[in-house]
Amino acid sequence: MSPVDDDSPRGVDARLLQRLFGYLRPYRAQVAFAMLLALGDALLQLAGPFLTKEAIDNGIRHRDLQHLDRVAALYLSALLAGLLLNYLLTVMTQRIGQSIMLDMRRALFDHLQRLPVAYYDRNSVGRIMTRVTHDVDVLNELFTSGVISIVGDVFALVGIVIAMVQLNAELMGVTFSVLPLIVVVTLVFRVKVRRSFRDVRARLARMNAFLNENLSGMGTVQILNREPRNLELFRDVNAAHRDANLRTVFYHSLFFPVLELVGALAVSLIVWYGGRQVMWSGITLGILVAFIQYTQRFFRPISDLSEKYGILQQSMASAERIFELLDTPPDPAVARGPLVEVPRSEARLRGEISFENVWFAYQGEQWVLRDVSFRVEPGEMVALVGATGSGKTTIASLLMRFYEPQRGTIRVDGRDLRSYDVRQLRRHLGLVLQDVFLFSGTIADNLALSNGAGARESIERAAREVHAHDFIGRLNGGYDAPVRERGASLSVGQKQLLAFARALAADPDVLILDEATASVDTHTEAHIQQALRRLLVDRTSLVIAHRFSTIQDARRIVVLHHGAVREVGTHAELMDRQGIYHRLYQLQYFGARAPRRERFTHDWGEDQVALLDPGIDPA
Repeated sequence: MSPVDDDSPRGVDARLLQRLFGYLRPYRAQVAFAMLLALGDALLQLAGPFLTKEAIDNGIRHRDLQHLDRVAALYLSALLAGLLLNYLLTVMTQRIGQSIMLDMRRALFDHLQRLPVAYYDRNSVGRIMTRVTHDVDVLNELFTSGVISIVGDVFALVGIVIAMVQLNAELMGVTFSVLPLIVVVTLVFRVKVRRSFRDVRARLARMNAFLNENLSGMGTVQILNREPRNLELFRDVNAAHRDANLRTVFYHSLFFPVLELVGALAVSLIVWYGGRQVMWSGITLGILVAFIQYTQRFFRPISDLSEKYGILQQSMASAERIFELLDTPPDPAVARGPLVEVPRSEARLRGEISFENVWFAYQGEQWVLRDVSFRVEPGEMVALVGATGSGKTTIASLLMRFYEPQRGTIRVDGRDLRSYDVRQLRRHLGLVLQDVFLFSGTIADNLALSNGAGARESIERAAREVHAHDFIGRLNGGYDAPVRERGASLSVGQKQLLAFARALAADPDVLILDEATASVDTHTEAHIQQALRRLLVDRTSLVIAHRFSTIQDARRIVVLHHGAVREVGTHAELMDRQGIYHRLYQLQYFGARAPRRERFTHDWGEDQVALLDPGIDPA
């Protein structure tokens, strides 16, 4: 759990407020105008009690109908002016808040695209979604219902106090006699509500993470008949979120009636004490009535300010989460400059790749790669094979600069990989994974994801090369056929063919295939092999595969075991050596006729034999 996901209470952080108010700077003119509107609204609130006093003392008391008419007209004008100011103030504050939400979400999304892939390995998508959606919504409430309203409430309080002093200082003293009660109630409320707001946000993030994980894996859930168990788990997560919200509701439902009770107590004291002054001391009835109205209006801003404090507490919890995300160090390779379209440089890569004593671990010193060294010549097809977990996919990730090695050097065309502009480098690399990701949109949109691959001719040519054009033509709409989320409307084999077409449409200098044919049938794989034989001419390729049929044409094969390079050679050379590669080949093609399992477990261990190849029984 992140430190800002715990339930420990924290006060208002001036540093966070300063950063939040920084988002107001582009809208200084609008904020200033909104504050003027709030000031005008506060002044109009003072007019009502004063006009009431004038109506009673100088109109009703002296039976002056003309004066009463003038006061009534002024009162109506003040109400209409207040209505107009409130309308303008609401529109202005909402516009400011929505603009800040736009800026903040854009900044978050920009930053998320700069974060290293390792960040997404450690943080759930649901948790990140909570930052970009719900937490930003809370800050919107701060800017729309908080900042400007607080200024208006302070103006109103100052004006009311001045008006009370002008009317009767003794009655003001009676009113302020209940202020200690207000302070005690507010302090108790602040302590209680602070923890509850943080708890609500933490529970919401957990619920979003749970939903994202289970909805994404719904097929697995249903296959394993996990629906009842997952429903119980969701009930617990959902109930925790409900209980956290109910605790917040409880504190609010208790606080505001208590505050109203204190206000009513102040009014009763004014009626009791002020009534005697009307009868004995000579103050007018109009002054008493005006003072009662001012007292009622005095407690309204206090109630509003207390509510705004609750909003401020929610905002502090959300701001901590958002700025924790924004303060996460981005990938140094893409940290500088705005994210703009990167045109592909005309200078192509020769495709020479070398790994020199590379060590890599995802955590600590749990090494996934150990002193790995091998070389790929320009235009050469090199295959990586080995048991599951031997580090094959990690090598591809390092070459794409999703991660950086802890030791050693990776070079492309003789240059250290770290010296390349990472986005320009990736414009020259093509990657096809076993688990294909398709975005919502159309077939053409997904094939044109890479910059420079947008022309329909290049897309169709790439689709024909990998034999995807025929099935695309059978779709309703062809290349303009809609693609649902993650390509749910397409088969696994069709998505794999689209991934090939997408990579080839970008015309990469280096092509990386990570189990790229593992999900297609034998007939489709044969078509892909024919296309690859043509397309890999004069193009460097790194092929990771369990199917040995896809790598027998490789010029060299690198065999990995426990993260280290154990064998290098052609298919024929490695078979003649009768080493690890020979054993893997026998297990895949001969199955039960392969040499006895005891021979392999004696050399490798039981766990490694079980990990040699998914779906293959090594016995």
